[in-house]
Amino acid sequence: MIKRTVLFSVLFALLLAVQAMAAQLAVKVDRANIRSGPGTDNEILWSVGKYYPLDVIKKSGNWYKTRDFENDVGWIFHTLIEKIPTVIVKVPLVNIRKGPGTNFRALFQAEKGVSFKLLSEQGKWFKIKHADGEIGWIHRSMVWGY
Repeated sequence: MIKRTVLFSVLFALLLAVQAMAAQLAVKVDRANIRSGPGTDNEILWSVGKYYPLDVIKKSGNWYKTRDFENDVGWIFHTLIEKIPTVIVKVPLVNIRKGPGTNFRALFQAEKGVSFKLLSEQGKWFKIKHADGEIGWIHRSMVWGY
């Protein structure tokens, strides 16, 4: 019985460590570069916009190694990101609605890779805001992040 308790304690500690390392942060500036390594001398792999969510998987000095919704990995400088609740569209095209349900009319559409700040939730629906100011509702199953 004691061995089982110790095993569960160790597994629980490992789980907490993994969760702490995989914190989700988001881009807080209009444009940020994701690089191949921790430093401006490393190649720019791609650029992302405001509210783009990233899972932090490692830290090296002032740089964070991150993973995005497509499992792409790169590095970003610490001043470009912060803890902001955000989501990103993970399906090819989705309707952004006036309210939390399919019975509400579509205000606009968003393509895969468009990110939003999360304002609130109602059931399985998120009230979201785009960097350009547009606000609407999206179903939780259509996005990654938070």
